[in-house]
Amino acid sequence: MDRFIQLALSGIANGAIFALVALGFVLIYKSSDVINFAQGELLLIGAYLTYAMVEQFGLWWPIGVVVAVVLAAVVGVLIEQLVLRPLIGEPVISVIMVTIGLSSLLRAIVGAIWGVTPRPAPQFLPTDTVTILGANVGVDRLWAFALAIIFFVILTLFFRFSREGIAMRAVADDQQAALSMGISVKKVWAVAWAIAAITAAVGGILLMSIFGGVSGTIGRVGLLVFPVVILGGLDSIPGAIIGGLIIGLLQSFAGGLLPPEWGLGEVAPFVILLIILLVRPYGLFGQRIIERV
Repeated sequence: MDRFIQLALSGIANGAIFALVALGFVLIYKSSDVINFAQGELLLIGAYLTYAMVEQFGLWWPIGVVVAVVLAAVVGVLIEQLVLRPLIGEPVISVIMVTIGLSSLLRAIVGAIWGVTPRPAPQFLPTDTVTILGANVGVDRLWAFALAIIFFVILTLFFRFSREGIAMRAVADDQQAALSMGISVKKVWAVAWAIAAITAAVGGILLMSIFGGVSGTIGRVGLLVFPVVILGGLDSIPGAIIGGLIIGLLQSFAGGLLPPEWGLGEVAPFVILLIILLVRPYGLFGQRIIERV
C-alpha cells in the first residue's frame, strides 16, 4: 500500500508537469491549427536558459528564473514570426514538417552552446522527503505539483479576465468572427506561442530541479506531450490537464509495479495513444469535427 501511494503521488506530480507543457501545445493548436512538434525542445531551452542565468551569469536564482522565462517567451514569439507566420496558407503537412525540422534545429543550437554533457543544475526545490499515509514522498514532487497548480490558476484567470485572454478565446472559437470584430489574429498567434514557450520553460525548470541536472533527457520528456494531448483532445484545455494526470499516473504505475526489464514505464503512454487513436481519435474531451462533402 505504501508503494502504491508513493507511485500515485509521484505520478500526479509528473502528470501536472506534463499537463503544463501540453497546455502550451493545445493553445498553439487552438489559435493557429499548428501541431507543434518542437514543444519538447522549448522545455530544453527553458531549462538551459535558467542554468545559464543562475550558474554561468551568477544571478540570484529567483531573478535568473524570471529572466529565463522572459527570454523563453521571446524565443516563442520569434519562432512564430520568423518561422510559422510565412507559412500561413501552406498545406498542413508543410507546417508539420517545419516544426519537426525546428525541433532538430533548436536541439542543435542548445548542443552547440552548452554541449551534450549533462550539467549539474541549481536546486530550487527542497530535496527532503515527507511521509504521507506511510509512504515516503519527495518534497520536490509536492512543490512541483503545487507550482503547476498555481500556474494553471494564473492562466485560467488570464484567459477569463484579461483582454488578450478573451481575444485568444475568441480566435480559438472562430477566427473569421474574431477578425470581423477587429481582433488581431496575428497578435493572438504571437501571444499563444509566447505562453506555450513560458509553460514549457516552467516545466523544464521543474524537471531540471527534480532531476538534479540539465541535459537532453529533459527534451525527450516533451514526447509524452503527444499521448497527453491525444488522450485529452487536441483542442481541449481541460483535456490537457486531465490527460496529463492520467498519463503521469499510468507511467508511474507501469514503471513501478511491473518488472523494470519490460520497460513499460516509457512505452505505456504510447500504447494508450494508439488505442485512443483507434477508438476515439478526437480524444476524451476534443471537439468532434464532421465534414460534409
